[in-house]
Amino acid sequence: MQNSGTDIHGVLKRYWGFDSFRTVQEDIIRSVMAGRDTLALMPTGGGKSLTYQVPTMASDGLCMVITPLIALMKDQVDRLRRLGIQAAAVHSGMSPRAIDIALDNCAYGDVKFLYVAPERLATEVFRLRVQRMNVTLIAVDEAHCISQWGYDFRPSYLRIAEIRRLLPGVPMLALTASATQTVADDIMRLLEFAEPCIIRGSFARKNLSYAVRHTDDKEGQLMRIVRNVEGSGIVYASTREGAERIAEFLRGEGVTAAAYHGGLPHAERSLRQDEWLSGKVRIMAATNAFGMGIDKADVRFVVHYTMCDSPESYYQEAGRAARDGCRGYALLLAASDDGDRIRRRFDAEFPPLEKVREIYERVCDYCQVGIGDGRYASFIFNIYDFCSRNGFRRTVVENAMSLLSRNGYMTLLDASDNPARIMFRVSRDDLYRLRVERDELDAVLRVILRLYDGVFTEFRAIDESQIAAVSGYTREKVHEQLRQLWRLRVISYIPANRSPVLFFDEERLPAADLYISPETYKRRRELTEERFSNMLAYVDNTTVCRSRMLQEYFGDTESGDCGVCDICLERRRAERTEGAAGLGDRILSHLGGGPCSVKELAAGFGCSDRAVVEAVERLLGEGKISTLEDGKIAKNR
Repeated sequence: MQNSGTDIHGVLKRYWGFDSFRTVQEDIIRSVMAGRDTLALMPTGGGKSLTYQVPTMASDGLCMVITPLIALMKDQVDRLRRLGIQAAAVHSGMSPRAIDIALDNCAYGDVKFLYVAPERLATEVFRLRVQRMNVTLIAVDEAHCISQWGYDFRPSYLRIAEIRRLLPGVPMLALTASATQTVADDIMRLLEFAEPCIIRGSFARKNLSYAVRHTDDKEGQLMRIVRNVEGSGIVYASTREGAERIAEFLRGEGVTAAAYHGGLPHAERSLRQDEWLSGKVRIMAATNAFGMGIDKADVRFVVHYTMCDSPESYYQEAGRAARDGCRGYALLLAASDDGDRIRRRFDAEFPPLEKVREIYERVCDYCQVGIGDGRYASFIFNIYDFCSRNGFRRTVVENAMSLLSRNGYMTLLDASDNPARIMFRVSRDDLYRLRVERDELDAVLRVILRLYDGVFTEFRAIDESQIAAVSGYTREKVHEQLRQLWRLRVISYIPANRSPVLFFDEERLPAADLYISPETYKRRRELTEERFSNMLAYVDNTTVCRSRMLQEYFGDTESGDCGVCDICLERRRAERTEGAAGLGDRILSHLGGGPCSVKELAAGFGCSDRAVVEAVERLLGEGKISTLEDGKIAKNR
């Protein structure tokens, strides 16, 4: 990075008002400013964003931040703009025109931060524009998503290294809060680090009290923490139905609660999230779709109503409590049959390869893609409708499609605000004849050809409002004419929508030619089983500090006991009980020489009056001593 000479502490104070950095923040900033590719392992809530924001503001040029979280993009852009810092975002929820404006501002304006979703990196428009930008730092958030051995692999992350080659010499900062050494090594390899460089923050959360309750009365245990701990909370469930049921139960107990999961309409999710953030709703019952990119520092407790299948996901989700530094609680409720239930879920994650091939064929038929066709095509994909029509369980289909994605056949993108997309199904010559014969479609066709290139070879996102403005038609008229062109088989047309989109990375193959790498399949199964075993060990543990277990899992070799988890607290209670028993024996021995007062006993033993009083009360209750008329204590014969 080109250092403008600005002191990073001055930048921190000027823009963010802090006098000093947290833990390893300064080490990370110094590393990237020296031009080193750096992998930063920092705990959830550890202040990751400052590690790329401060060096960018202390240097010339722009920082490109790659993140899969649209909510996080919007939040960060709004925050930076409030600080007087120019920032922009590019993601699938934007129109082509809005994307063009944002990229132009980054290339020719004074934008300091460009937030971009990983799937945008593959587009030719983005690749051409990014080379015109003065990019001096690339920050990759949630970097564990690039590793097939991680718990949250996303194929779109594999395109990041290609962007590096377009920007030679630009250092990269990879950020994650959950990576084992195996995953960390994979991240650095796939991001093509010039040399290994890892900076680890402590994964200890001294203010967060971890606990596990083994119970079949989960509702009762949930209400104990809800009634005894003030403030807002999150309750995680493994299914959408479970989240709805928990929210309904809490409301029945007089607690304001809402459910959040991927099955809700976008507007409903936003409303519920805003009500929880503002405090109108105290508790959010949610699937793991909730929390990423949500900034609420005063969450007092996170309850896992069902067990996670990996320490990575548990640490991420539990870590959303107590980010303000005050005391918080992370409670995991484990029923007697939870282990078996997760093991069944684990088995479903790796369907037999014959089942994967069958699902591949059915998906292609569902999208009406013939053998040899479909490469780079995209389709709205309603997984619930697909499962209903074909008699498949949703989890089996999701996991089969995950395997197909990892092997480069198709990618199911998360639900988002998708602009309309079109691709011509006729040649330019045939299109010319159509325009001559159908005058009413001519204006729209001319506008499309003028505004968008590449529409004869691939699906292109279009802005129907822009087409309407240029053509002089209403947006509704443009939409109707596009539908008419679709009915005439002139174009393939996907209207603007908020739905998951299925993208074909390759043409459809005969099922017999489908190749799923057996090594990838086997290795991922082994690692998934290993993570599950570590999660079970965490739940069944009765002797080791829970915070220490999590720290050591992530390679934090300087871990220590937290003193506030259920294991540490139980150990302290046992030590007090054992200490009290030992003190009682000493008191009885001392009283063998005659009666004494409590103050005399405390002075003789060098301990507090309270400790002696507690021991004396226990001995009185056991009938081993008596109190005399003068207030002294005597040993019973």
